[in-house]
Amino acid sequence: MPRTQFATRYDFRAPGADPATRQEIFARAVEQAAYVDAHGMDALMISEHHAADDGYLPSPLLVASAFAAVTSTVPITVSALLVNLYEPVRLAEDIAVLDHLSKGRVAYTFGLGYRPVEYELYGRSWAGRGADIEERITAVLDAWSSGTTTPAPYSQPHPFLFYGGGSPAAARRAARLGLNFQPQHGSDELKRIYEETARETGREPGFVLQAPDGGPANVFCAQRPDDFWERYGHHLLADATAYQEWHGEAGSYVVDHSRTVEEMRAAGVYLVVSADDLIERCRSGEVRLVTSHPACGGLPAEPSWESLRAVCETVLPAVRATR
Repeated sequence: MPRTQFATRYDFRAPGADPATRQEIFARAVEQAAYVDAHGMDALMISEHHAADDGYLPSPLLVASAFAAVTSTVPITVSALLVNLYEPVRLAEDIAVLDHLSKGRVAYTFGLGYRPVEYELYGRSWAGRGADIEERITAVLDAWSSGTTTPAPYSQPHPFLFYGGGSPAAARRAARLGLNFQPQHGSDELKRIYEETARETGREPGFVLQAPDGGPANVFCAQRPDDFWERYGHHLLADATAYQEWHGEAGSYVVDHSRTVEEMRAAGVYLVVSADDLIERCRSGEVRLVTSHPACGGLPAEPSWESLRAVCETVLPAVRATR
């Protein structure tokens, strides 16, 4: 059975938070990044979106730099980086510097995004976004390979790069650009298209990081799960309903179509269980990826730390001891 993976992710979505609360969430995330690094987590993940009323993170490279400064071993992933909203040479420079700061620990999933309002904010063309992203990614890669940017990246020839998306066009684009591929669904068909296209262009396919085909997208540990749902379920629901508005009917395993906390509990996309329960689910193979989301929907510090400590200090060592 494959080894259970443990990740912690942040998007900093906190509807209605005042500046002091929002600052506390950012400071807590940096402290928690150091904590999960010390406890052997497999990944730290951050995301990017813009023009979000709830404060969704618009500056992932800044947060990745802060995380890199307080960690030493945990890989950091920016997923997805919305390349069309950046100037390519400056992006190549920033990624190269962060590659040195992190000693090559930051990986990137390049993506188009799916919200026209973000393109409007930056004055970018929505209709031409596919051609634009190929041009911009090519410019980033050329800046590194030609020596246009200094310093060159620490990683050679460049940091680990995915292209992400959930369509055949995305799979073909990843292959044409010579990038690894991260489909947003656990789709064997998209993997096949990617691999076939890569070989047609004379390249061996890269790594395909497929989303889980089952199991929860977000995991929380609590001594009393019923109490957690009663007191903090509205934070999880705010997270879920905001993604619903953005994704519509898009088929991503992270989307929960629930409209109430009770529906969320039944759906299982957001899972709240005791540490002992989670250990058993991992050992049985029911949960193969434990993704902690300690600031989900502006989750307060107390339940945030309780959940993360239970995962890191109880669940992770118990599961790894059984391998």
